[in-house]
Amino acid sequence: MPATFINAGLVLLGSIIGLLFRGKIPQRFTQIITFGLGLCVLVIGMDAALDTTDTLCVIVCMVVGTVLGELIDIERRMDGVGDFLKAHLRSQGAGNSRFTEGFVSASVLFCVGAMAINGSLAAGLNGDWSIIVSKGVIDGVTSISFAAAMGVGVAFSILPLVVYQGGLTLLAAWIGPYLSDELVTQMGAVGGCIIIGIAVNMLGLGKEKIRVGNMLPAIFLPAAYLPLSHALAGLF
Repeated sequence: MPATFINAGLVLLGSIIGLLFRGKIPQRFTQIITFGLGLCVLVIGMDAALDTTDTLCVIVCMVVGTVLGELIDIERRMDGVGDFLKAHLRSQGAGNSRFTEGFVSASVLFCVGAMAINGSLAAGLNGDWSIIVSKGVIDGVTSISFAAAMGVGVAFSILPLVVYQGGLTLLAAWIGPYLSDELVTQMGAVGGCIIIGIAVNMLGLGKEKIRVGNMLPAIFLPAAYLPLSHALAGLF
């Protein structure tokens, strides 16, 4: 939970800066900062991914999990939920549409994403705050441009952020004692690979944007892979 409060605090700070310096921050500054943060996210992902002692587990879980996510098309569904919320709440809040647009757009962006889920799991399972704090810095920078464009509604996005991300962290902490250290490590390694995908998107390295949302099922597959691999090892 403390990491989520840091994330929320950085969003609030970024929103205040955006409101104070509306129209005065050149786009090139936010762009170069985003690239710098992308490199930091890349390092975080590589650190987690290289922590594994079972590379085959990571490969199998990433392949199977990505296929499952692609079949379900998680990312499109997540985008669809966000689009529905934006359209619905904008129509309901016509009297203050700019506030509603800022609130909903920022809430969807900060809450719905692979880094929010990865970070919450890491914080809850092994007390690793680095992913959420890094996400908080990214969200803070993003909230500057959002608040400058859409106003004070962006600052209020910290409310759903705390509820959603904090709830995931508490849930992960609750189930954490029932998970083996090996399972937590492998889930973290798979999550690290997904975070590398986020970094690639931030840096614009791919010809197409990686649909990292469709990779999310892979995080949970070590729970099935490890017992199966141990059973097969016992037989042979």
